[in-house]
Amino acid sequence: QVQLVESGGGLVQPGGSLRLSCAASGNIFEILVMAWFRQVPGKQRELVVRVRGDTTNYADSVKGRFTISRDNAKNTVYLHMNSLKPEDTAVYYCYISNSRTDYWGQGTQVTVSS
Repeated sequence: QVQLVESGGGLVQPGGSLRLSCAASGNIFEILVMAWFRQVPGKQRELVVRVRGDTTNYADSVKGRFTISRDNAKNTVYLHMNSLKPEDTAVYYCYISNSRTDYWGQGTQVTVSS
């Protein structure tokens, strides 16, 4: 069973940047969707960005600040986060799906605070 392992979270000051990584432990074939979600305690998990085919959709709250990218050779998906705000504080989860199953990462904490 392929696992997704996230890294790159941490504490950053407002206006700072972080890059989250989501590494798959093996090949995931026929990927349909790649995405990043985030969740704050007591709230529903929120979609941050989703890639399906050639279409990428960002949440309005992160447009122009966050970028998703992918390194196929490393089986890794990245979330580049710039101009971070305190309201970006959350646990961030990566998600990949194909026709057979959904894969979730374990989550990585991002805290934006001075």
